[in-house]
Amino acid sequence: MSAVAEALVARAHEVKVCIVSSCGGHLTEVRMLRSAYEDFPHFYVINDHVEELPEDMRGRTYVIRHAERDWRVLVNVYEAWHILRRERPAIMLSTGAGPAVPFALIARLLGIRVLFVETLTAVVRPSLTGRLVYPLAHRFFYQWPALRRWFPRARCVGTVI
Repeated sequence: MSAVAEALVARAHEVKVCIVSSCGGHLTEVRMLRSAYEDFPHFYVINDHVEELPEDMRGRTYVIRHAERDWRVLVNVYEAWHILRRERPAIMLSTGAGPAVPFALIARLLGIRVLFVETLTAVVRPSLTGRLVYPLAHRFFYQWPALRRWFPRARCVGTVI
């Protein structure tokens, strides 16, 4: 996914990257983009414990509360504020889902660039997370041409997997 790598390299002088993801498929997708961020200092934020974290995630992963479109999203906003103020990344990268929205909102407020890759599973209609993050993202990428009508200022980059 060279478009994501290009967006990161364009900001190479501000190197730290925050990778935000829910667990499962979204985490798999964002890890498929590792070649775009692995040379930069980076850390992960996930919304559930993973039994066996991959070696490159150990010691650099925050686990936040799992919110399902309920009041716990407000807890995620607080967690985003706390983590992003502590780590001071230049870029936030996400493929979704839930934690992407509060982190994108707080990232924008703190002047952190937001890069978002719409999930592979959004083939003909955008995800709710994609629709919410789109106005917040500095760079937005989608994987299927059918999504062009929903994301006119975004870039179709093909599939990441």
